[in-house]
Amino acid sequence: MNRRVAVVTDSTASLPPELARRLGITVVQLQLRLGDTATDEARVPTTELVSAMRAREQVTTSPPPSAAFFWTYQNAAAAGVEAVVSIHLSTELSQTCATAREAAGHTRVPVHIIDSRACGMAVGFAAIAAAEAAMAGAGPREVLDIVNHRISGASSLIYVDTLEYLRRGGRIGAAQALIGSALSIKPLLALNEGRIEPLEKVRGTERAISRLAAVAAARTLGRPVDVAVEHFASRERAEELIERLRVEIPLGHEFLLAETSAIIGAHAGPGALGVSISPC
Repeated sequence: MNRRVAVVTDSTASLPPELARRLGITVVQLQLRLGDTATDEARVPTTELVSAMRAREQVTTSPPPSAAFFWTYQNAAAAGVEAVVSIHLSTELSQTCATAREAAGHTRVPVHIIDSRACGMAVGFAAIAAAEAAMAGAGPREVLDIVNHRISGASSLIYVDTLEYLRRGGRIGAAQALIGSALSIKPLLALNEGRIEPLEKVRGTERAISRLAAVAAARTLGRPVDVAVEHFASRERAEELIERLRVEIPLGHEFLLAETSAIIGAHAGPGALGVSISPC
């Protein structure tokens, strides 16, 4: 059966590449600049990015170029779809949606740009559900309803191993970062109305990760959910966390372990963990 709907997302959705390929999801790459070199974030190995960050090299990020979205939508139109559903990270965090809308205005099929008000696998799970529906023959309205259900009930939590990278990005002051480092304060963050906001500060890594798991479990609200643990250069901790969540979230349907987008990692820093919860 030919698909009636094409599903597009961006690289901050942190979808495992093989999963995106299997489901036919097109992933448009945000841009990562290390020093004087800018490229698609997927082309930058994690080890190279971590080394650059620890060496205090200049690391900046930017949305995909409009042309990347334009040709993605044109290719979908050429394949004969009725519409494109394009799901992206929060407009509070990036101009990606604005760039996508600019390209959509020049496409000959309807393109529905969805501001997820989220990032990471909270976006990824919405794209997965949309693609699965599209593979089953769903039309644009049904796919959009599924996406809206997923993103309206999603929750995203982040553990940051060090305050230093938040300080470099201007999120906190130098004095606060120094105090946090001296006292081993580990911040927990959450997405609220599309913005990353402080949730709690916990002393010590183990306590912070335990608290992250407890908050994640509480946010399921007793519903069947899909759960992702994302990490940036912290796979061992991520594996331990996902096993804990399997126990603490008995109504978990899918548990997915993924390396987070390099763009997210560039802001959160090495050792960061994320938990994304998506209602089934």
